[in-house]
Amino acid sequence: MKKRSVSTGPADITVPSRDNNRDLVLEVLRCNQPISRVAIARRSGLQRSTISSIVERLLDEGWVREGSVVKTARGRRPTMLSMNDDLVILVADVRPTRAILAIVDLNGRFLSRAVVPLISDPTLGVKAIAEGMLKLRGQFPDKTCEGVGLSLPGRVDRKTQKMVFAPNLPWVGFDIRAALQKRLQLQVELENAANACMLSEAWFGRLDGVRNAVLITISEGVGAAALVNGGLMEGAAGLAGEVGHIPISETGPTCSCGQVGCWETFASSRAALRYFHESSPDQTVPTMEQLMNMEASGNEKAKRAMEEQARAIGRGLRIVTAAFNPEIILFAGDITLRWELMGRIIEQELRKVILTGDPPKIVALNDGESARLLGAAALVLQRHTGYQRQSPAR
Repeated sequence: MKKRSVSTGPADITVPSRDNNRDLVLEVLRCNQPISRVAIARRSGLQRSTISSIVERLLDEGWVREGSVVKTARGRRPTMLSMNDDLVILVADVRPTRAILAIVDLNGRFLSRAVVPLISDPTLGVKAIAEGMLKLRGQFPDKTCEGVGLSLPGRVDRKTQKMVFAPNLPWVGFDIRAALQKRLQLQVELENAANACMLSEAWFGRLDGVRNAVLITISEGVGAAALVNGGLMEGAAGLAGEVGHIPISETGPTCSCGQVGCWETFASSRAALRYFHESSPDQTVPTMEQLMNMEASGNEKAKRAMEEQARAIGRGLRIVTAAFNPEIILFAGDITLRWELMGRIIEQELRKVILTGDPPKIVALNDGESARLLGAAALVLQRHTGYQRQSPAR
């Protein structure tokens, strides 16, 4: 069975049926490659003449390539089709202090990765990303680069393609897209990190048959993406999913958004480090990775700090389950590396606060960093292949 696609916007009844057919052919091919034209017709239910026409266009555009000819007992020998692995995408997972860069092929395989440090100045930050990407691209001169995808720690306005909300990265309003396109001479696509992770799970992951899901990212902040009836919820200005900035207490630390008691001030990685510092004020505050290593090595104060973070995450999931009623909640980010500790506590807390019925399934992504990078690649694939034509024209 093919994986179910995610719509990046509300359903558009003006989309011509030929575009829907192209989407279906591309998805069947991508999820079942190598596959023949006959098999695509059988799986999609489309006429063979329609399949032939669409495949020829995909071949002409370079998304698909022909491979081996399969021997059969009788009749014409079918030619197998696959995604073109000579076509690659440059991607970046942008964080407040660094960007993880990668070059990915159409099948989601990482060919190379790099990390570049970032500073608060967006002009210098984008320059560092561009220079890092040019170095990655130079490693594969025989590959054709289709475009660039960025996963960002903030919300992107679909009309302006600029970040409109990013409490942990002072790049709001800066035209990241235009600056990168000028330096790289490639089309650039931007998306919030949580939405990028959700796209990754839809294209390369575990959302087959799921139409209602929430993905929570836990890092410096707390963000979310919501899949509702098969469509990715965005909101009027692309701000849907900022559940980390919903207050859950009238007291507590002041959030980076300016409010007091937001969920992310209790549930983020920064919160875990604060819990540790409060119990050990004389110790140097570690990084989140160091804190997790300390917990894994038996440090009780590190363990208590992470347990407090997990309880806060679980309590805050009442917001998520009451608002979205998901079948599954996916987690990406730092905590997934110690899921045997964190997951158990999160599930226990969720059972205490669920509004009604059984709680949704809780799943940790094995590699949140890869999910954000693959999501950035999936974003380029969707927009550049014509997949989900309701995306606004650029």
